[in-house]
Amino acid sequence: MCNMPMGQATESKKFFPGFDKLVHCGLFFVFAVFCFNGKMRQQNATVLSYTTGIAITLAIIIFGGVIELLQLYVFTWRSADWNDLFADGVGTCMGAFSILITLGTVKYVKK
Repeated sequence: MCNMPMGQATESKKFFPGFDKLVHCGLFFVFAVFCFNGKMRQQNATVLSYTTGIAITLAIIIFGGVIELLQLYVFTWRSADWNDLFADGVGTCMGAFSILITLGTVKYVKK
């Protein structure tokens, strides 16, 4: 979705300045929540270690970086914006934090 041609979408046609960053943040928030939830279901775990949480967070942020590098070097119809990577990181950390807060039964422990 981050590498689709945008057609005639320009800054002037967006809802407000920075809307693109909000979309990046929201997409990576949902992606992080799905990844954390999937990992916990995969392991049938009620406990998530710090190392697993940090590994998932870093993997998602690296994925966002790869998307930006692809937009810079491969996809000629898109342009890389490092502020998008920052928004991806913020969304990822927000997702990790929401998992930490909303799942009261989950305790983060050292493995």
